[in-house]
Amino acid sequence: MSKTYIIAEIGINHNGDLDTAKQLIDIAALSRCDAVKFQKRDPDICVPNSQKNILRETPWGTMTYIDYKKKIEFGKKEYDEIDSYTKQKNIKWSASPWDLSSLKFLTQYDIPFIKIPSALLTDDTLLNAASLTGKKIILSTGMSSIEEIDHAVNILTKNKNSFALLHCVSAYPVPLNELNLLCIKTLKQRYNCEVGYSGHEFRLNPSVAAIYLGATIIERHITLDREMWGTDHLSSVEPQGLIKLVRGVRDLEVCLGDGNITVSDCEKPFKDKLRK
Repeated sequence: MSKTYIIAEIGINHNGDLDTAKQLIDIAALSRCDAVKFQKRDPDICVPNSQKNILRETPWGTMTYIDYKKKIEFGKKEYDEIDSYTKQKNIKWSASPWDLSSLKFLTQYDIPFIKIPSALLTDDTLLNAASLTGKKIILSTGMSSIEEIDHAVNILTKNKNSFALLHCVSAYPVPLNELNLLCIKTLKQRYNCEVGYSGHEFRLNPSVAAIYLGATIIERHITLDREMWGTDHLSSVEPQGLIKLVRGVRDLEVCLGDGNITVSDCEKPFKDKLRK
């Protein structure tokens, strides 16, 4: 089988600290992931007016929600450094744009794909603009009805863009009994496209099992420590877990083989000995 593309999502787990982002890149590179992914927003656009001035307790003191979102947002200086650092570490990077200005910002870099998060699957304007960049689109399908996914796929297909769909359940973390991994097969059969899995569960096994069901892309949030401050850390994979996850995926790829029934090389001496 072909090699599974593994994306380590840093997202905003760097908490606005470039050194933390680099440590997470180091972990992803050491684990032999194929790419790291961030999230890019313009807080003035993405934060609803009703929430901008709500006070929030943060590690940096009490501040308004809009000030907090701006504090943890990377700009050109940081992404220039990320672009350079990932090249040194021989790993690709990309990001999820949450608005049109962020999409335009990302197009100045030679990124391998643009990831559209589940929250924006119904944003026709963003989907259309992203698909016109010529970059491969990876679209998560969490929180979405089949009709909403149909509509999004129609936009991507109309623009003749290369795309993949990720089965996703948008809860943080997801209870195991609600993962519904068989949706990977459903998406593959319905849309006849590349399908992957974006997991938010505590365990590692479901992400490995997704390969058996046909997923060719695996995305998991990563963190230095689940106890760190922030919304996504609890449903993220810690360093040792990421190493185990990638190893599990690669082991499964080797184990699956090609499905042709033959006498294996390792069996031949035993066949000679045991068959009369």
